[in-house]
Amino acid sequence: MTSLYIPHLLILTGLIGIHSDIITVSKVSVQTRGSISIPCLYGFHHRNHVKYLCRGFFFNFCKIVVQTNQPKSSSGRFSIYDDTNQTIFTVSINDLRDEDNYYSWWCAVEIENAADVKQRLYLSVTSGMSNLYVDQQELTAFEGGSVTVLCHYKYLKQTRWCRLSRDCVTDQTGSIDGTPVTINTSVPDVFSVAMSKLRKESSGWYLCSNGDLEMPVHITVNELISTTTTTVSPTTAMTLSTTQQHSSMLTSTEPCTAHPTNTTIATTGGESLQDDLKSSTKVTILITTLVLLLLVVPAAFFGWRMIKHSKSKPEGPDIAAGSQTGRDPEVLYATVTFNKHVAAQRKGNHMPEESVTYSTIVIKDRE
Repeated sequence: MTSLYIPHLLILTGLIGIHSDIITVSKVSVQTRGSISIPCLYGFHHRNHVKYLCRGFFFNFCKIVVQTNQPKSSSGRFSIYDDTNQTIFTVSINDLRDEDNYYSWWCAVEIENAADVKQRLYLSVTSGMSNLYVDQQELTAFEGGSVTVLCHYKYLKQTRWCRLSRDCVTDQTGSIDGTPVTINTSVPDVFSVAMSKLRKESSGWYLCSNGDLEMPVHITVNELISTTTTTVSPTTAMTLSTTQQHSSMLTSTEPCTAHPTNTTIATTGGESLQDDLKSSTKVTILITTLVLLLLVVPAAFFGWRMIKHSKSKPEGPDIAAGSQTGRDPEVLYATVTFNKHVAAQRKGNHMPEESVTYSTIVIKDRE
């Protein structure tokens, strides 16, 4: 009897795919017209093989809807991406329909000259709210930080948080690969999963699980880039700036490109260096203006006095002359008077201090 059942058991195993070399989700609930991304983990020795998604109850008769040598389907509903470094290929299904609910789906790897390896998964497509869903399937965090995933459910059963092909946390607290995990079920219709002290190694696919339903979530942990804020005095900052400029002119032979930075250089007084330089510039301008006023005003006053003094001096010698006629009409007396400054001018020209002018007057006879 046993020998009679063995061939039938082997045939059934090949039809429904009990044996598997692939790890994926078991059952996923998705809303109509929604979309879903499903990770399929395979062995390292299958990295260079073709991977595909197949639809049908029996694997040997299923229909391939998308494969890695043709990443997108003709309808555009299906796509596939193979990460050979992580040995995971991800299939995405868009615009899910009611008829998709009645099929079995297979993650499979093509093996030449042998049977393909595969793993069955079920899609539960509902017209209303999904029995288990998350707000986002793709989350990003930073090293040393934390991330929180909200898993919405319709009926609360046993909750778990698992890493694909790794350990699971079922209690309120636990850890996965050294990363602390906290599960909170105090809020109705949702349980939250918090992961803290994240590392780069924490990146990967996780499963939010409630009963037999699973929802895959991918978490990417990025390296945290730190920035340094330097505090220097204005004098030091100006010296550094001048030194850098001279150094750049002496050593640089190629054009430089300035890149914006978020670093703030603050003065010792709590103000930024830029504000301090502006204040210094204003003081310099004010002092320069005052110095110019002190020089220009006295010069203008002195010039005005010189012009006024030059206008008050006579242009030539001041000579006063008078004449009168005596009793004798034939005799005319003339008086000539010289001012002192005229005598001084003549003294400068080596003239005698006093001079006598002789005049001869000729009177014509009256006719």
